[in-house]
Amino acid sequence: MSKGRLFIVSAPSGCGKGTILAEVFKDRKVYYSVSCTTRGPREGEKEGVNYHYITEKQFSQMIEENGFLEYAQFSGNYYGTPKKAVMEKLEQGIDTVLEIETNGAFQVKEKIPEAVMIFILPPSISELERRLRKRGTEDEATIAKRVSEAEGEIKRSFEYDYVIMNDDLDPAIADFKEIIDNYADPDARAQGFKTKNEQVKKMIEEVLEK
Repeated sequence: MSKGRLFIVSAPSGCGKGTILAEVFKDRKVYYSVSCTTRGPREGEKEGVNYHYITEKQFSQMIEENGFLEYAQFSGNYYGTPKKAVMEKLEQGIDTVLEIETNGAFQVKEKIPEAVMIFILPPSISELERRLRKRGTEDEATIAKRVSEAEGEIKRSFEYDYVIMNDDLDPAIADFKEIIDNYADPDARAQGFKTKNEQVKKMIEEVLEK
């Protein structure tokens, strides 16, 4: 039995990565890893679906027991990927998706070099800020902090394997599917999303300038 493929997906909050992932993987057999977090659930979120909501004490205990594949502090809260379930699914030949922030993504890449890293860009920093405000789940101070952190995340996207932009949802979904289906094909359209391409680098730079 061949091992499952591991996809690491990152994007600033407000980029629509959850919507893209839900569409891309609804007709594919994959394991979608549910992270642990010390933050409380937002309206509409469910335990075991969006996150496993645990206390800082529980989180610290899992760190001591080497229970995370990666973990990091972000916006004042801790987030981590439980190791056991991910490794079991990969060994069973099941493709696995991690939706995690950049620091955690590089921790996983170091441990599992064959993982495929995909970053989803917003059209611009200003559009990202607009989307966060429209969401209406956070105060102005939190939004400002997220926008500031987003710039740092986007700068790190140069180090990912592939980068796409969610300017228009349907094309973004198609681009994401192209990568996961054909990234190993040297002649596929997926190669156009590699960060080694000058047009991709330019796209990232333009987002940072807007």
